[in-house]
Amino acid sequence: MRMNRSGLGKGLIAVALTATLAATGCGDRSAPGEQSQFERSRIGQTLDPERETIADLFGGGDDPNRTVEVNRYIWNAAQDVLDFLPVEAADPFSGVLVYGYGTPPGGAQTYRATVYVRDPALDARSLNVALATRSGPASPDTVRAIEDAILTRARQLRIQDSNL
Repeated sequence: MRMNRSGLGKGLIAVALTATLAATGCGDRSAPGEQSQFERSRIGQTLDPERETIADLFGGGDDPNRTVEVNRYIWNAAQDVLDFLPVEAADPFSGVLVYGYGTPPGGAQTYRATVYVRDPALDARSLNVALATRSGPASPDTVRAIEDAILTRARQLRIQDSNL
């Protein structure tokens, strides 16, 4: 028996329609407002109940003030104190500031610095400064003086904000 093209087309349409109807019949049969068995099992498996899809894991919908874990006063104070050094890289999300070589005003020694702000708290544990000269690491006293200057400036900036 020979089938013409219109018969073949009708046959394909019938198969596609049957497959579509079969697929829609496999859906969720829970009552409106009720969670399906799939949803209940999926919610039980999530680590964070606020995150429902894989896209939620990679941000986009989160409040940036809640996800960034860097103290803004220390971040800005480091830029104020080390303004004589050129900024090579800055990442406010990880809290890293990388400075190139520069000479402080009135100084003869050339320094470069890396600042790591690792906590949202305004205290000394939140700040880590690595200071180097062209001949090697800077003295611990110099590093401590830079850290103290940054923390002092951060406290000044915080007080200045609270007076507004």
